[in-house]
Amino acid sequence: MQLVPETENISENTPIIEKIILDVGGMKCAGCVKAVERQLSQNPHIKNSCVNLATEVAVVEAEVGTVDAEELAQALTATGFPSQPRTANSQGDHNKLDPEAKQRQEMQEAVRQLIIAFVLLLFSGLGHFGNHLPILNNIWFHCGLATVALLIPGRSIIKDGWLGWLRGAPNMNTLVSLGTLTAYTASLVALLFPQMGWECFFDEPVMMLGFILLGRTLEKQARGKAASAFRQLLALQPQIAKLIVNPDSEKYIAGANIIEIPAQQVKVGEWLQVLPGDKIPVDGEVRFGQTTVDESMLTGESVPVIKQSGDNVTAGTINQSGAIAIQATRTGNDTTLAHIVALVETAQTRKAPVQKLADTVAGYFTYGVITASLFTFLFWYFLGTHIWPEVNISSGMEMISPGVHQLVENTQYSGLLISLKLAIAVMVVACPCALGLATPTAILVGTGLGAKKGLLIKGGDVLEKVHQLNTIVFDKTGTLTTGKPQITDCVSLTDIDKSALLQLAAAVESGTYHPLATAINQAATAQNLSIPNAEQFHTEPGMGVSAIVDEKTILLGNREWLNWHGITITDTVQAQIETLATAGKTVISVAIENSLAGLIAVSDTLRTEAKATVEQLQKMGLQVIILSGDRPEAVNAIAQQLGLEATNVIAGIPPAQKASAIQSLQTSTNKTTSSIVAMVGDGINDAPALSQADVGIALHSGTDIAMETAEIILMRDSLSDVVASIQLSRATFQKIRQNLFWAFAYNTIGIPLAAGVLLPYFNFVLSPSNAAALMAFSSVSVVTNSILLRNFTHQQ
Repeated sequence: MQLVPETENISENTPIIEKIILDVGGMKCAGCVKAVERQLSQNPHIKNSCVNLATEVAVVEAEVGTVDAEELAQALTATGFPSQPRTANSQGDHNKLDPEAKQRQEMQEAVRQLIIAFVLLLFSGLGHFGNHLPILNNIWFHCGLATVALLIPGRSIIKDGWLGWLRGAPNMNTLVSLGTLTAYTASLVALLFPQMGWECFFDEPVMMLGFILLGRTLEKQARGKAASAFRQLLALQPQIAKLIVNPDSEKYIAGANIIEIPAQQVKVGEWLQVLPGDKIPVDGEVRFGQTTVDESMLTGESVPVIKQSGDNVTAGTINQSGAIAIQATRTGNDTTLAHIVALVETAQTRKAPVQKLADTVAGYFTYGVITASLFTFLFWYFLGTHIWPEVNISSGMEMISPGVHQLVENTQYSGLLISLKLAIAVMVVACPCALGLATPTAILVGTGLGAKKGLLIKGGDVLEKVHQLNTIVFDKTGTLTTGKPQITDCVSLTDIDKSALLQLAAAVESGTYHPLATAINQAATAQNLSIPNAEQFHTEPGMGVSAIVDEKTILLGNREWLNWHGITITDTVQAQIETLATAGKTVISVAIENSLAGLIAVSDTLRTEAKATVEQLQKMGLQVIILSGDRPEAVNAIAQQLGLEATNVIAGIPPAQKASAIQSLQTSTNKTTSSIVAMVGDGINDAPALSQADVGIALHSGTDIAMETAEIILMRDSLSDVVASIQLSRATFQKIRQNLFWAFAYNTIGIPLAAGVLLPYFNFVLSPSNAAALMAFSSVSVVTNSILLRNFTHQQ
């Protein structure tokens, strides 16, 4: 495979971008989201903003120091969206607000309003059945029911709707307010001026508000379930830490000199006591004791992990069996758990490109619906009722004689009231909520579920790219293999013995941390060899290392590294190298004073799940490629074990050129369409390749660089999670598409039906109350469909 030239380096003058998170209240639909984004975009320093309706959070990107979060929050509050900034110092306070308690409080209020509306709806409906109770047939009684419905359960809807209209950002509540108030006003005019001959329909505003509140209560409950995984993640954050005042004391387990402090106040380097059953408060290193730790919150793996002195522990994991003392290495918002929470919350605000159409429609939706409602009224009043004079909408409250009001079956509506009812139905049936909730609720469930399983997916745009994937590239060492190589052969090419050769190699490799260096040092230690001192270390990534040992220059590396230093390899030695490499071994050449002295062969075994993972990915229609800096013979041997052809191997590529290899795959000219490429690596020496790939997947890495460069981060050391993350991403994106299809289809079909398109020929029309019920069902169905994603299971 041919490689394109290396990509240009990013300018060092690139500005540093910070993310500002705002908690935004008062958003009811996609129109509100668009209004908030429009308000934020008025600040010239803001590079990008994204608002999530489901989580009520806005994330703003701007150059460091150019935007004041407090001013942004004040500006949004002034426009009717109460907001407050989320800062590092307030993170703890934010968590103390207890989102679950807030959700319960909101649900209780919604249920109270719903009960009131249901009682009013019940009395209103009884008026249509029999004449056993005269008061139920009294039109003034029904006027009172409608008045109470507007003033108590409907008050917040009407207030918010008209405030939205006044500030130039009409929303769904605006449409509901216009519909209910129009129906109430028309009925009130008919009641006060009976000589006009209109019928009253006070039952319509009561039923509209009842159905809408029912839908919103169910929607709120469903949204709470959708956010449950993320709330569980927030709940993992420890609140209390047991500080060891005197770390030198041997009584740390007995509780001497222990004080409890907020976990947010722990500083790096301080010692903490963690008893069985306690959450580990910060990231740290075990200094004393031995225990088992439940890390399921981090990796999704239920089997406890043994921890002893020198092992690292992570905040939020649970100490199970023994008392330990740890020394803090990361605290506050620098812990792995804090990074995961921030990553998941940010991911929930990153939109999929497929939602752009929905966002565009949402910006004009309310105005479009009001316009459609007006045209509906004008058409039916001036044309429709004259073209089809026989049309009528059955059932209403009509005055049968001056001063006497009771419920009767209406046989013919006036043209004005038919037009008015159809216009009201159009306003009420339209549902911008479904458009606004289609993407964020699916992402909310998908990313929250992924976090519980140790799969961190960075947002909706990642989901869409994963859906389009056709190629997946694996780094070899430490990804497809275990990353724990062992020396298999040590060949001397001169009079130097093998032990001396290994000693020199270990001395040179003592200055590096590559897995191959670890293997050489472990072999020397196992043979009880003394390792001489080395100095003037130099490392060339992907090629080799050099150092001075006993005043001699020692080189370790591949053929290119030796050639670069003017050292030639004879055909006989080259044949030996190829024999070892064909067996799947990595060959390291050792040169002393510009003369080839020996060869060291290292073998790294495949992960047990590697072959099954590759087969599953191929069944999913993905082309699997191995990318490695190792010799082609060694990489081909690994490929054969995985059932891959030689054409699926890119070998001999140093880390600095891996990004170019990915770019070459993306822009390949021998295909009708460009490849959408995912790169799986460790997130350290192949970070540029992860960044270049359309989807970077970092395996078993909690490093900051992996958090920044990869789009999907796998917290477990398991290749099968690569398959699980792709399957979850595809399942989530499928839900997004289903939700958007339903939201558009609902409005595309519902608005014409409400406008009376079937009325002349089939005598079918949506009354305002039926339109309200359908609108409520639309939002609930979208959220419920997203919740079904919680049933996702990884297909083996």
